[in-house]
Amino acid sequence: MNLLPKSSKEFGSVDYWEKFFQQRGKKAFEWYGTYLELCGVLHKYIKPRERVLVIGCGNSELSEQLYDVGYQDIVNIDISEAVIKQMKERNASRRPQMSFLKMDMTQMEFPDASFQVVLDKGTLDAVLTDEEEKTLQQVDRMLAEVGRVLQVGGRYLCISLAQAHILKKAVGHFSREGWMVRVHQVASSQDEVLEAEPRFSLPVFAFIMTKFRPVPGSALQIFELCAQEQGKPVRLESAERLAEAVRERQQYAWLCSQLRRKAGLGSVSLDLCSGDTGEPRYTLHVVDSPTVKPSRDNHFAIFIIPQGRETEWLFGMEEGRKQLAASAGFRRLITVALHRGQQYDGMDSVQAELSTRVMELAPAGMPPQQQVPFLSVGGDIGVRTVQHQDRSPLSGDYVIEDVQGDDRRYFRRLIFLSNRNVVQSEARLLKEVSHRAQKKRKKDKKKQRPADTPEDLPPAPGQSIDKSYLCCEHHKAMIAGLALLRNPELLLETPLALLVVGLGGGSLPLFVHDHFPKSRVDAVEIDPSMLEVATRWFGFAQSERMKVHIADGLDYISSLAGGEAPPLYDIIMFDVDSKDPTLGMSCPPPTFVDQPFLQKVRNILTHEGVFILNLVCRDAALKDSVLAGLKAVFPVLYVRRIEGEVNEILFCRLHAGQKLATPELLEKAQALERTLRKPGRGWDDSYVLSDMLKTVKIV
Repeated sequence: MNLLPKSSKEFGSVDYWEKFFQQRGKKAFEWYGTYLELCGVLHKYIKPRERVLVIGCGNSELSEQLYDVGYQDIVNIDISEAVIKQMKERNASRRPQMSFLKMDMTQMEFPDASFQVVLDKGTLDAVLTDEEEKTLQQVDRMLAEVGRVLQVGGRYLCISLAQAHILKKAVGHFSREGWMVRVHQVASSQDEVLEAEPRFSLPVFAFIMTKFRPVPGSALQIFELCAQEQGKPVRLESAERLAEAVRERQQYAWLCSQLRRKAGLGSVSLDLCSGDTGEPRYTLHVVDSPTVKPSRDNHFAIFIIPQGRETEWLFGMEEGRKQLAASAGFRRLITVALHRGQQYDGMDSVQAELSTRVMELAPAGMPPQQQVPFLSVGGDIGVRTVQHQDRSPLSGDYVIEDVQGDDRRYFRRLIFLSNRNVVQSEARLLKEVSHRAQKKRKKDKKKQRPADTPEDLPPAPGQSIDKSYLCCEHHKAMIAGLALLRNPELLLETPLALLVVGLGGGSLPLFVHDHFPKSRVDAVEIDPSMLEVATRWFGFAQSERMKVHIADGLDYISSLAGGEAPPLYDIIMFDVDSKDPTLGMSCPPPTFVDQPFLQKVRNILTHEGVFILNLVCRDAALKDSVLAGLKAVFPVLYVRRIEGEVNEILFCRLHAGQKLATPELLEKAQALERTLRKPGRGWDDSYVLSDMLKTVKIV
């Protein structure tokens, strides 16, 4: 028996509803959920002694169940004579104080201010089937009547799917009347979360419109969103922002329904936000492994990424997450990154906070009551301490933070918040400083201090940073490029002139300065804020052999190359990022590899010199174009891909006769390393120069 209308317009027809309830008989029809699913939000906004009007009651059991738990002053109206007759017969003896009346809700017969609550479960959705003038006029009459029969301080509580045109109409009408507007998402039951086919692809919401006494001349409008039954409402600045927030939750519900139905949707990520502030609190990535054979215990797992490690390849890149999921052995793995600026009390509290929400992302076929394991590295959520946060006029907001690495050592990082998953600069802290910071954190934890509260006084730059250690693999490869120079075993005694474009935290020029005592380094940085960051937080210092020039690298090199007697450099390094995220190449900016500019670079390079470039390009066609342009200016071009990263280091030389085979490159790197490893040089034993050149390819 088909009870659904041929067209949504039939929902507004009296004849349709007469036929509907005659065909359905006495079996209750529950729009948008049963009493058990709605009782949390109903009890929150309706008091037992209040007088309640239910409009479009149908044959739902909702009024009866409210009556049975103490809400006994309830009046029900419906336009269908058949259903009113059914409901009177069903409740005459058991619920004598509850009344059922045949009445048109657009022309109600009650006196003004007769009720404290008007309850609507799906009626507005049924009437507002389109935005034609006739329909909108009918809805205007309905809402005007709701406002008329409510007392000041009373509430219109409407259960709805909050489709865009319905939300726009309801919010617009009542906000213009000066009412407080709140939209409250109704929590799904656990059974519905695990259903393969949920009853609605959209989540259910409750509109709570509170009638205020009109204030002449007042333009005050109040919009609030409550995301959970017991959550605190969040105040929003406009009706448009409220509609956007509802739409985000609908999109999330749609995503959950798709993930329940099938696996392998591709790269899926989403943010879970704080119910109190609306700020992102967790970032989730859903990774399916279709090749894993299903068993009872390997359907689903959650992996908590330790704080500060979300930028690592294994956690921060899609290929890395796929590798992690495959090694974990689950059909679906969800990785969870914790946001800076949020406070977390430990693994147990994170699990408790996420346990219900992540179940909405469980795969189809997962057994009921299945225990979902939470995985991590070392069993904890890691340590992240924000030391400093500021804004640069050129680079935007940035943060300096100390994080604990895989080996329990601590690392200091510079992060631009416009690209928060990329580490701009990184340095390892000395062990004694790390230990001191760890003891301080334990003491702070006892005082209930937030995990990322800034330190009052930073450690002295020269004492905190391990200057012998290069954290970034692409920096290690760039330093290895010095082995391409003539007689690398003599470089420590040879005057070297280096130009480094892009300072960041200063670790690259600082490493050259400290390990090559005859070197002279010119560093060019466009952002003066970065010089301050490097000096204060990363142990950088200028000297007679180390000068920083605050300038645009393009202008600086153009000026040098255009001089009568341009200075010549043995090494020129580009490690400069693009500020435009829309480009397919994030390092360097495309103008740095234009052929006319590359000719200027060539003009300030010595005959035996090496031009070293950090290239980050995801666009294959653009990368081919860049390589072709470089090859046109520099006949010898080597490429070294950084494993697990997008970075490629390019080594460029001026003359075809300087081309070396891989064995020769390795021999030169080993010669340089033997010199650098001599006692007293402070060389990092884990850094093997020749390893950086093993996979070099000639273009």
